[in-house]
Amino acid sequence: MAARSEFVDFLLEQLVLVGPVAARAMFGGHGIYLHGTMFGLVASDTLYLKVDDANRDSFEAAGMGPFVYDGKKGPVAMSYYEVPPGALEDPEALLPWAQSAVAAASRAKAKKPRRRR
Repeated sequence: MAARSEFVDFLLEQLVLVGPVAARAMFGGHGIYLHGTMFGLVASDTLYLKVDDANRDSFEAAGMGPFVYDGKKGPVAMSYYEVPPGALEDPEALLPWAQSAVAAASRAKAKKPRRRR
């Protein structure tokens, strides 16, 4: 598990306008959560936010691309896109990007069937 970095602490401060966000270590990086729903991913000191068909165009229009990792059969692109660099410096500029990611994560969660306990 990755130790929490100064970058993750910085992100949590920048995301304060989104709500009570939290970071959880995972796979050498961190997941960023709001009310138990993961909407962000931190890998190599880069923030990626959840995208779907409703908000992907905004990220692509800003020149941002997906988080990609090396899978067994080659590169695998995930549904998390890098945040435009200028947005990280201003919580108000970051807010709409984060809100669109929270909405995308909520839509994805709603599509998944509930597990029986």
